Amino acid sequence: MAHSLTVSTPLGSYPVLIERGLLQRSSLPWPEGCVPERVQVISETNVTRHHGRLWEERGFSPLVFEAGEASKHLGTVQALYDGLLERGAARDCTILGFGGGVAGDTAGFVASSFLRGVGFVQVPTSLLAMVDASVGGKTGVNLPQGKNLVGAFYHPQAVWIDPDVLKTLPAREFRSGLAEVIKYGLLSDPVLLTSTALQKEQVEDMIARSLKVKAELVSEDPNERGKRAYLNLGHTFGHGIELLSEYGWSHGEAVAVGMVMACRLSVRLGWLSQGDVRALEQLLETVGLPTRLKEVLRPGEASRLWEAMQTDKKKKGGALRFVLLQAPQRPVVTAEAPMSLVLEAIEDVLEAA
Repeated sequence: MAHSLTVSTPLGSYPVLIERGLLQRSSLPWPEGCVPERVQVISETNVTRHHGRLWEERGFSPLVFEAGEASKHLGTVQALYDGLLERGAARDCTILGFGGGVAGDTAGFVASSFLRGVGFVQVPTSLLAMVDASVGGKTGVNLPQGKNLVGAFYHPQAVWIDPDVLKTLPAREFRSGLAEVIKYGLLSDPVLLTSTALQKEQVEDMIARSLKVKAELVSEDPNERGKRAYLNLGHTFGHGIELLSEYGWSHGEAVAVGMVMACRLSVRLGWLSQGDVRALEQLLETVGLPTRLKEVLRPGEASRLWEAMQTDKKKKGGALRFVLLQAPQRPVVTAEAPMSLVLEAIEDVLEAA
């Protein structure tokens, strides 16, 4: 069953369409003012190997960069600028980002900055990108010092989600996306904290329920100055884990462990119960996501993750801000968590290799 929702921003609103077979339509739902002949598709190698024909059959020749987090940097952005200029792309062009979170974030940043901003359409191909990265206007790339340190808020004109492309998604990447779905359950929708709702057969409803939560927060706080920060539950810890692992851990795996750390910190602050944490761990384990951090750090090395988190772009006044839970579905943002308790929450989750 097809779903649709609208994301509102101060500059207008845009539609999100969720429909099986959407990309097989004879006529695509291009946003108003978009000229298909002037669309430039930006994608990455893994996605184009499986789904490049969807665009080639329509006469598009995608600009393609190497897949993976390691390609999400300013050198790739420069190469894409060069490709656009070689093709004579002008201010009336539209960039279509086709791929997972790396492709969408990179293509979005290119769209936001090329010729001071051109049209942009998001077409995510991973579950993680479908439920999170494609909606909300966050674009950007990494620096050696940390994740997403260069970027812009730049909302797309439309988001097209075709769950059929998930058929080629590796199982590890599907599980990675489930971490973000579970995050929405912790923040707002307890239905998403049931193993039944997280089955592949329920993927359309899973995507729609997740994006309903995100769209409401983005519409209320488009530039993350308030409640939208709730969407970073587990991410301050998670981005540090990604950095320490040199991106060997996927984003979803890192966020899964990051959510466990956030919930354990919430317990130490007197908010959640040990039962709440165990329920989360059991759900993560049921869907095949990690609940312990091993290989990256050894017991006794919590301070290394603390140091890695210091590059987090969500710091305010020099202090780390954590999204925690006062209760399930009651998130809070705080910069008041004592370092000693943060280190204890990290240490709880470290496991000898």
